[in-house]
Amino acid sequence: MEEITENKTGLDLTSRSLLSREDDIFTSKSFSALVAGGNIPYIHKRLANNYIIVKRVFRFQAVSGRISATEKALLAKYDFATLEFTTVKQMIEELALLQKWSLSDIKSLRDDADSLIEIRAKELKFICASHYAGLSNEIYRGYVALENYFNEISRYR
Repeated sequence: MEEITENKTGLDLTSRSLLSREDDIFTSKSFSALVAGGNIPYIHKRLANNYIIVKRVFRFQAVSGRISATEKALLAKYDFATLEFTTVKQMIEELALLQKWSLSDIKSLRDDADSLIEIRAKELKFICASHYAGLSNEIYRGYVALENYFNEISRYR
């Protein structure tokens, strides 16, 4: 009986979040839990503010290229796919991990988490600048979750 109960609580049912658009599906507990409370690291807020300002003012006309091989290696070290091959669910789980790691007492983990969120912001800027988002597969829409996360935590909404 306990095994069935444990398996049942591990299920992840999807529904629409109040923060989502019509075509976005987020897990019911996940996205609102990410932005709730005061557990958002400073670097996440700083990157979100930077992203929103660049998006509104410059409209991504001047953006650096794709991520480097060392940045891809850091993503691979933690078993993260590049943003164009990340689902919404994976991105939400990843953001929760990065929040937790950024607030960790372990300096190397904290530094890697900060580097990973910077890589994600760089990838998002590239995807938006190259209009890749319109051509992307319907399954791999992790960039939408990341953009919504940045929109919610930024003070420049």
